[in-house]
Amino acid sequence: MHHSRRESLEILITKMMSRKKLRFSILLVFGIALVSFAISYIQFVLARPIGSGPAGPRVARARFERQWSDRLVRVVGIGDSITAGLGARSKDHTFFNRLINNPDDEYPDMKGICLSSVLSQLAFENLAISGSTSLQHMAVIEDRLTVQDANVFGLIVMTTGGNDLIHSYGRSPPREGAMYGATLEQAEPWIEAYRVRLNDMFTKIDACFPGGCEIYVGDIYDPTDGVGDAPSVYLPTWKDGLAIHAKYNQAIVECAKARPNVHVVPLHQTFMGHGSHCRQFWRSTYQPDDPYYWFYENIEDPNDRGYDAIRRVFLNAISEHSVLSRQTDRR
Repeated sequence: MHHSRRESLEILITKMMSRKKLRFSILLVFGIALVSFAISYIQFVLARPIGSGPAGPRVARARFERQWSDRLVRVVGIGDSITAGLGARSKDHTFFNRLINNPDDEYPDMKGICLSSVLSQLAFENLAISGSTSLQHMAVIEDRLTVQDANVFGLIVMTTGGNDLIHSYGRSPPREGAMYGATLEQAEPWIEAYRVRLNDMFTKIDACFPGGCEIYVGDIYDPTDGVGDAPSVYLPTWKDGLAIHAKYNQAIVECAKARPNVHVVPLHQTFMGHGSHCRQFWRSTYQPDDPYYWFYENIEDPNDRGYDAIRRVFLNAISEHSVLSRQTDRR
């Protein structure tokens, strides 16, 4: 009888130990899953590493190994904080200044690749204003862009319209020039007004350069990588945001197509995969060769690597389309 009690006690202890082990195993698995989830959430949702080194497409060196032209050429920047350079590490790292001259710490693949290396008589001015909208850009053109002599050729680089969309970040009711949170129906007349305004800007720029000019206008990038989830960039939800954004970019493309001297620079395509979802490898926009964030801390402007990429796509567009660069081909 005593022996049977001892066996029963041993069985009870064994069962209790098994239950403890089971509970411990369940807690361990749950803890591992929780930690894994937290690490994954930080890595793929919250983390926005910017990376290092050059960013953006390659620029063909062969195009910049000979002088393009000895004409008097004036480069003018018009637009918002992207052209003004907010978010760049230093003044000589803005995309506008890098178009003109290489900074002292230039990447090896870009040394000697800039407009001053191929245009012997080059002048430049940047009229861009941080925080400005397309309504203000029209005023800048009318008030500050002067008529040039007939022997001057103009190269105009522009970014316009992005602030029309993102202002005032959902903090006030949407209106023209600050339409964040608008419905597509509400925004339609503002989109059409932007189209008309853009055409008027191009016409007024042309009139300031009787000797001819070319206009290179960037389309509008998307810091959500095409997902449209505004909270991922710390803004209120905007149901029709992507649709309105697409309409603005469509207006830029259509206005450019109507004019042989206006060319769209593909910032939207170039920045895709470098926004708030840059670490999410399962998305079609993922860029495995450079899965890093190209935006500044204010969300709407590029960081230093983003400006490098913008400089490259503008140089590629100019070297491909400009009548100045094609003079090299005829030599």
